[in-house]
Amino acid sequence: MVLLVLAMLFVLPWWTLFASGVDWPLPVFVAGTAVFAAWLVSFPFLMAAGHGHRRADRAARAADSTLGAVWVLFTWSVLGGLAHLVLIGLGVGGADRARVVAVAVAAVSAVLLAWGHYEAMRVPRVKRLDVHVPRLGGGLDGTRVVVLADTHFGPIDRADWSARVAEAVNALDADVVVHAGDIADGTPAQRRGQSAPLGTIRSRLAKVYVTGNHEYFGEAQGWLDRMAELGWEPLHNRHVVVERGGDLLVLAGVDDVTAESSGLAGHRANLLGALAGADPDRPVLLVAHQPKYVPQAAAAGVDLQVSGHTHGGQIWPFNFLVRIDQPVVHGLSRHGERTQLYTSRGTGFWGPPFRVFAPSEITLLTLRPGAGPATADRTGDAADSTAVGTDSPAGTDANAG
Repeated sequence: MVLLVLAMLFVLPWWTLFASGVDWPLPVFVAGTAVFAAWLVSFPFLMAAGHGHRRADRAARAADSTLGAVWVLFTWSVLGGLAHLVLIGLGVGGADRARVVAVAVAAVSAVLLAWGHYEAMRVPRVKRLDVHVPRLGGGLDGTRVVVLADTHFGPIDRADWSARVAEAVNALDADVVVHAGDIADGTPAQRRGQSAPLGTIRSRLAKVYVTGNHEYFGEAQGWLDRMAELGWEPLHNRHVVVERGGDLLVLAGVDDVTAESSGLAGHRANLLGALAGADPDRPVLLVAHQPKYVPQAAAAGVDLQVSGHTHGGQIWPFNFLVRIDQPVVHGLSRHGERTQLYTSRGTGFWGPPFRVFAPSEITLLTLRPGAGPATADRTGDAADSTAVGTDSPAGTDANAG
């Protein structure tokens, strides 16, 4: 199955660009074929070296970039093939039709990859929205919760990017800062420099962190210890209570849903343990890495779950595949009578250093008491969840109704 998928990803773009009746000169055909053959043969070895036991960052960078480029080329080769069939049906293009389609696919892919790399590497824009929590006390009105997720410190050294993200967060004057997991690809020792700026992030009430699935590929307990060292509260199936204006808010967190299968002792998603001892009359903000944990949150009467994991799909149209596994892809959604879920598109990127039609974000949630505007119940909905709010450059302030 893996070989078949690889063959489809590489062979279809090769066919579209060099062999589908485009009639390029022989040297062009040979050179293009050689490039795709080298990509296809080297890719599994680069992936194994970069993401296997060796964790060689140089190999990982090459493999990840190849994967992103081939995915974009594959997507637009499929669309180009459909366009080719339409042109044939309309009798448009004549002998040059295949060549026009090939050039268009190559040009669109090149533009999207260049733009997508810029989108992946920039400091995320700030996404702002008000979240109405009926059980929220009046003293907590206006509480500012900044959400980071999926920073994925990895083979590309982004220490400077990490420092600029921390500056952007500090400019938001947060009461609570949340990191919803997938902090890095690699161990704390490998990513020490990139994670260090997280220690400079400030908040009035709390900075909390939960593990994502990627922590369980690289020393999850080590990342919990590292975040504690940086001044964060690791919510390892536990909660803390914060007070503002005389009212209390429970901040709870659970391990990622993959934790139990990791074999790491004491690690599993345990919401009962996380809420043990919490006053049931107080509003609960739960941090759980994956949106699909929301049924458990709804059953427990959680008011707001904050998640990441999906990256908003990261590279279109992967969001449709993400939707098969997760109840929502991004944004604010309602699940059951009480529970709302906010799913971040993520602050960084995983693997391929590209984001195409799935912009990264630093999220500023302003908590408001009362029912507020209706939030659609997205349970069972096949469409992406859409957040109501505004995007603006990092470090600026705005109000979202």
